[in-house]
Amino acid sequence: MVQKRPYIWVTLSIILLTVALKWIGGPFFDLVNIALIYLLPVLISAVYGSKGSSFYAAGLGVLAFDFFFVPPQLSFTVADLRYVVSFIIFLSVAALTGSLAARLKQQLEYSRQREEHTASLYTLSKEMNAIADIPALLDHVVLQVSRSVEAEAVIYLPDSKDELELAASYPGASAWGRSEGEMVIARWVYRHGVRAGRGADKLRESAGLYIPLRIEEKTYGVLGVNLKSALPSPETARLLEALAEIAASAIARLKLSEEARLAHLTAESERLRTAILDSVSHELRTPLATVIGSATALLEGDRLFSKEDRLDLLATIRDGALRMNRLVSNLLGMIKLESGMLKLRKKWCDIEDLLGVVLQQVQDFQQQRKLLVYMPGNIPLIQGDEVLLEQMLVNVVSNAIKYSPDGSEVTIEVHAEADSIIISVRDRGMGLEAADQERIFDKFYRADRTKHVPGTGLGLAICKGIVELHDGTISAEPAPDRGTIITICLPLSDENKSMSMHSEGEMENL
Repeated sequence: MVQKRPYIWVTLSIILLTVALKWIGGPFFDLVNIALIYLLPVLISAVYGSKGSSFYAAGLGVLAFDFFFVPPQLSFTVADLRYVVSFIIFLSVAALTGSLAARLKQQLEYSRQREEHTASLYTLSKEMNAIADIPALLDHVVLQVSRSVEAEAVIYLPDSKDELELAASYPGASAWGRSEGEMVIARWVYRHGVRAGRGADKLRESAGLYIPLRIEEKTYGVLGVNLKSALPSPETARLLEALAEIAASAIARLKLSEEARLAHLTAESERLRTAILDSVSHELRTPLATVIGSATALLEGDRLFSKEDRLDLLATIRDGALRMNRLVSNLLGMIKLESGMLKLRKKWCDIEDLLGVVLQQVQDFQQQRKLLVYMPGNIPLIQGDEVLLEQMLVNVVSNAIKYSPDGSEVTIEVHAEADSIIISVRDRGMGLEAADQERIFDKFYRADRTKHVPGTGLGLAICKGIVELHDGTISAEPAPDRGTIITICLPLSDENKSMSMHSEGEMENL
């Protein structure tokens, strides 16, 4: 539809220019200057209007110049035929000037569009790097495409059976893209990997343009744009192709990332399964053999054993059962930690009571080790899960007992700082190498120097999980002379700091 405003503006400007030249221009301008002044509306209409309005300005300017200024005035007749040549030259210059100005305006418009498209592509590619899931990515692409070309957009992706289905559409849009006819075209584009629809070589009668989301010879889906009756300009077509390529790259990146994550999880699960089977089979077989052997001896040779021998065999059975119970407890604890099923049941806990329970539980396998507990006065209560804290301390202390030689001391020290309670457990074992300081808290990790000592490598990993559930920290370091120090830091709240129940003293368990 032709806009009337530029033509009205040209008409008014020619009228005003003619009146001004007629009133004040006669004494100051000759005919050549007046003819050049009539070029101004031509240039202005070419820059701010259209090519048609510039041609209209040239024709109207010639008529006004002829009627009001060329002798005989107030008549369209020309006394001197040289003015006819001047009119032709004027019209040619005006047409050429208007064409060049209109072309310059068009080039500026193309440059502006190109700049907008480049900015749109840059924004889309930058934002896509921050999106981590495919549904959010598709919604963002559809929104960006719809805004860029001012048309409805949809995206089709294949399902698990490789059947194409609508995956994302512009919010609040019409039902376009959901009909069977549109789905048929989208499936054809997906299978053949070439675009179709309006402006393409295939299925031109369609109202939409369908572009495959294709990269590296693989099609991940189809982008559909509802162009209705308008043919896309070459610049719009290039923009849609670029947007489709960026979307395909982002989808491919997310799919590869998901496949890599699944492969990593599968490999990690297989590694853990193998480690668990190896560890459990080895750790259960030893106490089971001891239990079975002792029980068989009691059943078959009861008359051969004295009362003391029978008590020794029963103690061996009990030790084997306790060892298997600790193994099963550690496995169940690790499963709960890994699955997120382990929940805290916080209440006020007395560190002295916790250590008393711990010392009682480890007494059965303490053997010849000597346990020393140092606890200064005024140790505040802490809020935590009493059962889990007991399990954590039992694991740490039993670990220290296991790696300490017979007759050595295992020292437990407790002290309070401004915002935390520090529990240190020191053994007199073979010590800790620098490379093992962080890794000893990993699941199933066993240092090379400790491979001869029975164990699954789960105890300290469970301790770390329990401590971190309480917002604390646990660390290991070599002792100054010999052995290893495990340090547990449990934070205190403001309410904790106001509560203290212990008097100074030292408790020793021989």
